[in-house]
Amino acid sequence: MDKRLYIAYGSNLNIAQMANRCPTAKVVGASEMKNWRLLFRGAHAGAVATVEPYKGGSVPVLVWELTPADEAALDRYEGWPFLYRKETVKVKLDGKTVKAMVYVMNEGRPLGQPSCYYYTTILEGYKDAGFDLDILRQATSDSVETEGVTYD
Repeated sequence: MDKRLYIAYGSNLNIAQMANRCPTAKVVGASEMKNWRLLFRGAHAGAVATVEPYKGGSVPVLVWELTPADEAALDRYEGWPFLYRKETVKVKLDGKTVKAMVYVMNEGRPLGQPSCYYYTTILEGYKDAGFDLDILRQATSDSVETEGVTYD
């Protein structure tokens, strides 16, 4: 069966949620996306996670192995190809460089804050994986729209 590596950086870090959505998916390891940063974009109280190229940045990720059925379920969940597109990026896994698919939000959506529920789902994934919670906190503060705001 044709399996594909997939990089999770947001709510799909949550093992329980992924087990429910993609029952045959397996975590093959943790890694990081170097020179990327995590942000939230979308509707005001319902912004969702995305990654964007950012020199010097780093986003902790879980690498999953997906079956075609898992990927189809993720495509529906992620709103592909309308909300997210798929890109192939290289990450280190067990000392080797591998290529994996990642969902990246399409351009044109404003920065915003995630719902409490969505943020907590990602937070649980971060805690379970042992990731640095400061990266997640930084993403929420980096996702506040400041254009047009003046500070006197």
